[in-house]
Amino acid sequence: MSAAPRVVLVDDHELFRAGVRSELDGLVDVVGDAANVADAVALIRELAPDVVLLDVHMPDGGGLEVIRRLAEDPVAARFLALSVSDAAEDVIAVIRAGARGYVTKTISGADLADAVRRVHDGDAVFSPRLAGFVLDAFAGSPPAPPATPDADAEADLDQLTPREREVLQHIARGYMYKEIALRLGISAKTVEAHVSAVLRKLQLSSRHELSRWAVQRKMID
Repeated sequence: MSAAPRVVLVDDHELFRAGVRSELDGLVDVVGDAANVADAVALIRELAPDVVLLDVHMPDGGGLEVIRRLAEDPVAARFLALSVSDAAEDVIAVIRAGARGYVTKTISGADLADAVRRVHDGDAVFSPRLAGFVLDAFAGSPPAPPATPDADAEADLDQLTPREREVLQHIARGYMYKEIALRLGISAKTVEAHVSAVLRKLQLSSRHELSRWAVQRKMID
């Protein structure tokens, strides 16, 4: 029988981390835990776990930021999001960042251990109904034809303030409102107001359309 996967748990709530450790005891090997992004990145580099269980939303950036900071490192760990949120935008953003799965915190200990083992073995794992979000985002609709930069596109960009362009670029990279607020030093409500203004100016109706618009016009790397 193969050894139990070595797991690092990342969540900013101490009681939750203790509860997960208790639930997983004897099922997988939880080798460490961290409460913030910086500690998580350092611990993952030090311990080289097989699987990292990541909370999506934490005050300093959450699971997305952990994955991004480790993107250039030769770490072999696979990432499994463990979140209270079942919002489509959260699921899609963390999977685009590189996570292999996404489960909600209503999951049982036995099912969570099974999800960890499956991610360790290379499977993609999702709580019920969340897989549909990913299918819709990555394969559910044909790609739009690339936009050709023209005078109209330049005019559209000229409508946006420098701050609105910054917010649009962060939206296109998959950041959530709270994460954008932290990065730009503004409130989440201000970010939301900027997004609403951009949607109105560009005559778009959703974050997904904003992201596609920005990518087509090569506003992000």
